[in-house]
Amino acid sequence: MAASFAIVSPATGAIVTTHPLIDESEALVRVQTAKTASKEWRRTSIDERIRTVAAFVEHFRELASLIGRPVEHCRNEIKGFEERARYLLAITKESLADKPLPEKDNFNRFIRRDPLGVVVIIAAWNYPYLVSVNGVVPALLAGNTVLLKQAPQTFPCADRFAIAFAKAGLPAGVFQVLPVDHEVAAAVLRDPRVDHVHFTGSVRGGREVSKTVADKFMGLGLELGGKDPAYVRADADPKHAAENLIDGAMYNSGQSCCGVERVYVHASVYDAFIRHAADTAGQYNLGDPFDEKTNLGPVVNVAAANAIRAQVEEAVSKGATKLVDEAAFANVAKPGTAFVAPQVLINVDHSMKVMTEETFGPIVGVMKVNSDEEAIQLMNDSQYGLTASIWTKDADAAYKIGNELECGTVFLNRCDYLDPALPWGGVKDSGRGVTLSSLGFDAVTRPKAFHFRLK
Repeated sequence: MAASFAIVSPATGAIVTTHPLIDESEALVRVQTAKTASKEWRRTSIDERIRTVAAFVEHFRELASLIGRPVEHCRNEIKGFEERARYLLAITKESLADKPLPEKDNFNRFIRRDPLGVVVIIAAWNYPYLVSVNGVVPALLAGNTVLLKQAPQTFPCADRFAIAFAKAGLPAGVFQVLPVDHEVAAAVLRDPRVDHVHFTGSVRGGREVSKTVADKFMGLGLELGGKDPAYVRADADPKHAAENLIDGAMYNSGQSCCGVERVYVHASVYDAFIRHAADTAGQYNLGDPFDEKTNLGPVVNVAAANAIRAQVEEAVSKGATKLVDEAAFANVAKPGTAFVAPQVLINVDHSMKVMTEETFGPIVGVMKVNSDEEAIQLMNDSQYGLTASIWTKDADAAYKIGNELECGTVFLNRCDYLDPALPWGGVKDSGRGVTLSSLGFDAVTRPKAFHFRLK
């Protein structure tokens, strides 16, 4: 009997669907199919690649029951998917164009970006389309073939990609899915026919992938965890900052790599900020993700919910204070379910896990600070470094602070957003390498030097 994976709805606990898995022999057949297809796909004109991927974008749509996300958030993911894909399509020719060197008598010298070959994309469940598009689209446009392994919770999302690519006329073997378990995935990554891997997921998962491919001389991109900080300066509007930062903390039930997980607020605006933050968080509608009024759904599973609650209770046991009355959510956020009430914690410090370890839930801790220097020190006091946001009317001050922050992206007066024109990546345990922007094409190509003596 063929193995399968049961996908359970975090909202209801019911099995949504059962997805078949493939074994190692079939997975390696797909690797060979990708290797064979890469020979022709890399020779396909860039105009044809752009046309095919653009058609794929047109053939796309679906989500909610798999991860319990409110329907409006699902629509927003599709909008984000299209925004990123269309931007990458628009910059493909420029990003992959030959780069000529200064003229030299009797010589023609230039640098060309060559495709790597077979690229494996391992995506995360929290944004299955957005995470996948970051790697899949530039890899295909650059002339690579792609094997996409979604997280088991969102295996069907990879199937949607395959269906859309087939409708777009993509040649067979150029894009395939890998519905496999960890052991089979490891066998695929070790295979010498695989030329590049991009993994999005946990730090633990990133370390395992790194160990698996350690004996191979190939590229590896990692987008891992985050504990993204924000700093609200004395001159910031505390109400505006609170409303935006609570959204950045609660969106997608806090399950965003770049979600806001800790906030440092200048003492002069601290009281106003926490008042507005608590009021904003307390107004969320926690419930059925298919109800249009819901703007906060469950987290991915009961185990995740229990871990989030444990972080909160550990903080409270060490002196933290909850600002949101959980009684208002008690009819939904029940023990043994994946529903977690939104919470703002004060009187927190860096001895607490909620301020140092990734929470990945609708919880945010707020600390009072007295200076830019103190805020910078606390923001950098983390094993992670994905994004950080600064809230101030003084852009010059923000530039100075931004230069001191150890992270991949610095925001001013916004948070929790990926601009496809900018490179996306982190430092420290948040990973290595980048996707998006023109630099994202560099990760899935290699430079080839042409040095021609003409006479």
